[in-house]
Amino acid sequence: MEEQTTDTAPTLSVVVASKVGPPFIDQCLRSIEAETRELSAEVIVVAAGAKEYAERIQTQFPWCRVVHSPDVSKVPALRRIGAQEAGGELVAVIEEHCTAAPDWLHKALGAHAKGEYAAVGGPVADHDYDRLRDWVVYFCEYNGSMPPFPDGESEHLNDANIVYRRDVLLRHADRLDDGFWPMAVHPVMLAEGARFRSVPEMVVHHRGPFDFAYYLHQRFLFSRAFAGVRAQNESALWRLTYLVAAPLIAVMLLFRMALTVWRKQGPMGAFVRTLPLTVVAIVVLVAGEWVGCLLGPGDALSEVE
Repeated sequence: MEEQTTDTAPTLSVVVASKVGPPFIDQCLRSIEAETRELSAEVIVVAAGAKEYAERIQTQFPWCRVVHSPDVSKVPALRRIGAQEAGGELVAVIEEHCTAAPDWLHKALGAHAKGEYAAVGGPVADHDYDRLRDWVVYFCEYNGSMPPFPDGESEHLNDANIVYRRDVLLRHADRLDDGFWPMAVHPVMLAEGARFRSVPEMVVHHRGPFDFAYYLHQRFLFSRAFAGVRAQNESALWRLTYLVAAPLIAVMLLFRMALTVWRKQGPMGAFVRTLPLTVVAIVVLVAGEWVGCLLGPGDALSEVE
């Protein structure tokens, strides 16, 4: 490993919000166990849902600290609870659908070593899926975070793979529960002068398998919640324009996705094979945004996993 921690390295906490359950949470935690033990980093799993679910995680992974949160179901809010519970100067956030590379945290600590950045983050790579539906999920959700990833200062980090300075993150605690952090919280941090850095070697892998109908339902909910929150701060004319232009937006999203895969020399063969399913997913995405723009977010974010 290129970066080595020292006695003066900042303390580190890893926060995982969990609603989905196995196999995802199990895969995620196993991927970080060795490195967190080596670094003496604490791992906090904030588990929504039934008490039995939290107890299962604690039993299976006794080296983690499990915080049961039966009354909170929004993933951003679960992460906020974890950050507030954390004892580390740095708070690493990984999505439970992801597994980390063996040197994930070492790369993050190296990037944070001089204390220049409020957050550092890396790419979300595929897991060389066997099923087309899992490629659809990856292309729709993470095409902007595909490797190769830029190295250096950046304004665009994905909250599925990011390590924050805890003090900077918690200055915005009042925004964390309902906000989509890259869209709602990161711009505020940057406007205040915070600096972000992208680290191409700081890799996590998005995992499958996903049931396609489950994914489409989740995609609809997330899109409605996102557009509903966004529309609250826009004019009536903006909302009307968006509602009318929705079909064109679907075409633009598909074109942008294809262009990203091509520019990054990604798995274009898989992208072409998934096109029929990807078109369906994009239509559902835009439909969710359309409903959110028209009717507001409702309680959609609470159902997002």
